[in-house]
Amino acid sequence: MTISPISGSRDARRIVIAGASSLLGAEIRALLEESRFAGADIRLLDEPFSAGLLTAAAGEPTIIQPVEEGSFDRAETVFFTGSAEFTRSNVVAARQQGAKIIDLSGGLAEDSTAIAWFAKLDRLRGREFAQAHGTYVIPSAHAIAASSLRLALHKLDIESLMMVCFQSAAEAGRPGIEELETQTGQLLSFQGVGRPIFDTQVAFNLVDRFGPASALNLQRVRQRILAEAKLCLGESIAPPALQLIQAPVFYGAAFSACAPLGESSSAASAEQIQAACSDAGFVFAEVTEARPSNVSVAGESTMQLAVPELDASKPGAWWFWGAADNFRLPAATAVKLAEMLS
Repeated sequence: MTISPISGSRDARRIVIAGASSLLGAEIRALLEESRFAGADIRLLDEPFSAGLLTAAAGEPTIIQPVEEGSFDRAETVFFTGSAEFTRSNVVAARQQGAKIIDLSGGLAEDSTAIAWFAKLDRLRGREFAQAHGTYVIPSAHAIAASSLRLALHKLDIESLMMVCFQSAAEAGRPGIEELETQTGQLLSFQGVGRPIFDTQVAFNLVDRFGPASALNLQRVRQRILAEAKLCLGESIAPPALQLIQAPVFYGAAFSACAPLGESSSAASAEQIQAACSDAGFVFAEVTEARPSNVSVAGESTMQLAVPELDASKPGAWWFWGAADNFRLPAATAVKLAEMLS
C-alpha cells in the first residue's frame, strides 16, 4: 500500500483543506467524501506541528503536509479550517492560484473582500447569490444562529436581540476535549485538576474568561462571532448584543436569546415568530417535550429551536432557546457552497 500526500488522480479537480488536522477539517473531509467531490484530488495542509500526521482522504491513507511553495498549485477550492492566524498567513498564496476561498476559521471575517454565506442568508438579505466572488466566509454555528434569528425578527419589526452563547470544549480541539475529560475524572476522584489548556477549571463550571496562562481567549472568540454576524447582517442591521460562556460540555453550540419588546414594538404572535424562524432555517421539535440541546443536535446540519416563549413582564420579551452542532453545521454549509460554486 502506497501512502501519498495527495489523493485522487492528477487530472481530478483539486481541493485543499488548510487546517486539516482540526476537528472542523476532519468534518469537512468526511462530508466531501459523501458529496459530488467524492472523486476529487484532496490535498491536506496544516501548520508545521501537525505536518506528517497520517490520516485518510477519499478512502486512501494520506499524510498532512506543511504549507510550502506550490502547496496551492491547481487548487480549485481551498477550505481554511485551522487557526485564524494560519488562514491570514496563507490566503494570499491560495488567491494567487485563482482558487475559491472558503474560510471557516474566522480569519477573514473582517476582510473587506470577503462575503458571508450560509444557506438562507441570500434570501433573508434579499440579495443575489455571488457566484463570481472569490472569497467566502462561513460563519461559526453561533454566528449563523445569531444572524438568522436577528434577520427573522427584523422582518417582524422586532429590532433588539440579546444572546448568550454557550461554547463547548471541542472549540479548543482535541486537547480541549481531553482536558475537560481529565478534569472531570480528577474532580470525581477528589484530586486537583490539571489546567494546561484552559488554565482554569472548566469541568462542572461556567466561566466567561480562561486563566491568564491559557493561549485561548474567550473574548477573541466573542469578537469573531460579532464580526461574522456583522458581515452577515450588513451595515443596515445592528448585530445582537452578545455574551460568550464556556460550558462544561464536550460538543455543540447552545444559546439563549431575548428579544425585548418596547411600547412601540411589534405585536407579533408566537405563531408568526415561529413561522419567521422556520423560514430562516431553524427546525422546531415535533414533540413539545423534546427540547434542543448540545446532545440532540449532534451530527445534524440544521439549527434546532424551542418554541419561543413570551415573558410575563410588561411590556415583555420573547425568549428563545436553541442549539446546533458546532462542526457539522458550518462544515455542511461550506460543502454546499462549494457544490454551488463548482
